[in-house]
Amino acid sequence: MADQKMSFIEHLEELRRRIIVMFLSLVVAIGVGYIFSWNIFGFLKEPAAKADIPLNLYYQTVLEPFMVRFKIAMYAAIVLALPVIIYEIIAFIAPALRKRERRFMFYALFFIILFFLTGVAFCYIYILPVGIRWLIDQSGGQITPVLMANQYVGFVALLMVGVGLSFETPLVVWLVVRLGIVTPQRLHKNWRIAVIIVLAFAALITPDWNPITMLLVAVPMFMLYEGSILFAMVGMRGARKRREALEAELEE
Repeated sequence: MADQKMSFIEHLEELRRRIIVMFLSLVVAIGVGYIFSWNIFGFLKEPAAKADIPLNLYYQTVLEPFMVRFKIAMYAAIVLALPVIIYEIIAFIAPALRKRERRFMFYALFFIILFFLTGVAFCYIYILPVGIRWLIDQSGGQITPVLMANQYVGFVALLMVGVGLSFETPLVVWLVVRLGIVTPQRLHKNWRIAVIIVLAFAALITPDWNPITMLLVAVPMFMLYEGSILFAMVGMRGARKRREALEAELEE
């Protein structure tokens, strides 16, 4: 239907079909996540093991084991169903775009997933061991932790998803520059505002308000911000040269 005009009703039908596909992908992903929830749970405990913390997790109510598994399944579904959801969104708006723009959007799908998974991996390997170690050390050996499984899963999973989203910064910066909303020079000039936004986002996705964890999130995010500005400047310079070369050919 990309090359055909669709009526308003056909657009609604197309939207309904894609929403159903996204919903079903989430349901299937939740089911898969629930089946393998204890395997994922062991995976989520590994950062504590890397920080040499003997992690014994407990629960208080009869319902809590189910809720822990369901929470794990929900977070796993975000990762598993993300490619399908983004693809369906892009495929829905693709008919309204030119051929080159459609190709770019599908390329963007790959980088969205890549950057998100890179952020999740960075959090899992570097941020979580340091953050958990720092938090446990605050007891000073004076108090003994009784860690609840539900709270631990929420803390670890939310931080991983949040850092994964923060790694989408280069794509966001590139997009606003490409759309002409703002120039790379202006973004670089307003770096102080960017620092405040980055710190606020780091505080928002850090459930424990741990300053060490916040810095471990904020510093890479700001580096990605500055790096993406440089990338956007190079891209704009290349696009300008190609446009000037094309104009020169047309004049001849």
